[in-house]
Amino acid sequence: MGIEIERKFLLKDSTWKEGLVGKYYCQGYLSRGENCTVRVRTVEEKAFLTVKGRTQGFSRHEYEYEIPGSEGREMLEALCGRNRVEKNRYLFNHEGMTWEIDEFLGANAGLVVAEIELESEDQAFVKPSWVGEEVTGEARYYNACLASCPFCVWKRDDAFPM
Repeated sequence: MGIEIERKFLLKDSTWKEGLVGKYYCQGYLSRGENCTVRVRTVEEKAFLTVKGRTQGFSRHEYEYEIPGSEGREMLEALCGRNRVEKNRYLFNHEGMTWEIDEFLGANAGLVVAEIELESEDQAFVKPSWVGEEVTGEARYYNACLASCPFCVWKRDDAFPM
């Protein structure tokens, strides 16, 4: 059984980006329900189908399967419509752990979020100096929510000042 344990944070500044090269991600949602979300994602030439369960604490069930890239792109076009999330993802190693920084594009441009995956909910980790407010569990920062309610439509006082 796949379990994802993840914490999510906003960023204080852009010092993390120096020297990093990101990969382009495009993802759409085939199904979004209270207990389960099904996503198709392309990462450069590869594609993945992912099933995620409801978040409880910092954890949720997650199952991911690689699919042919052409089928992933076709699913995005034919089944996901315009409700997609586009982003560049960067990997930043800090104190023996990998942070994933998502710099959103398109309707979510201006939003930058860092995530760290853990082995247990109580695992200790050291935050880099550029990591700011924690937003773990805030639904509006879930990619599935950003697909249907993008950052550009959030109220101005909700905007992330970066």
